Amino acid sequence: MARDSSSGAGRDELYRTVVRDYGRVIDRLAAGYEGDADRRHDLRQEIHLQLWKSLEVFDGRCSLKTWTFRVAHNTAVSYVNRERRRNTGLVNIEEIEPTAASRNAEPDIDRQRALRQLSQLILKLKPLDRQIMLSYLEDMDNAAIAEITGLSAANIAVKVHRIKNILSRRFLEEQHYA
Repeated sequence: MARDSSSGAGRDELYRTVVRDYGRVIDRLAAGYEGDADRRHDLRQEIHLQLWKSLEVFDGRCSLKTWTFRVAHNTAVSYVNRERRRNTGLVNIEEIEPTAASRNAEPDIDRQRALRQLSQLILKLKPLDRQIMLSYLEDMDNAAIAEITGLSAANIAVKVHRIKNILSRRFLEEQHYA
């Protein structure tokens, strides 16, 4: 869907399409990158601003969905990197330790709590791994994730498998300590 970049109305129309079709995905993506509600709101605003600006140069060489995900993820990664400089709480996936709260939790964890726990583990991932997993959880295939991240589809498949195994192990460890 190529368009005339000189038309502000065309950009506005594309932006409305993005918000209509991918707004909820952007909200989930922001939640995957930022756990704090106020900062998540700021991140969503930054993503929307960058998307709107980026549509000025959108030329249709990739799908609008791929463009949206690429801009949203790149904006979120930049945000996380800025936050990391302010707060060094991010760690490698291998370094994630069970939290004290999970050790004191009731052993019979419900689905909603399990999803929150998984979200917290994902929030601890480095930006690229987080980007891959959030895209994977949005049912994107390896080729689409590769197009967004710049990695090969084979590399994405290996990373998804590795991260899923590590997240599963960490999730079970946290339940054990609960």
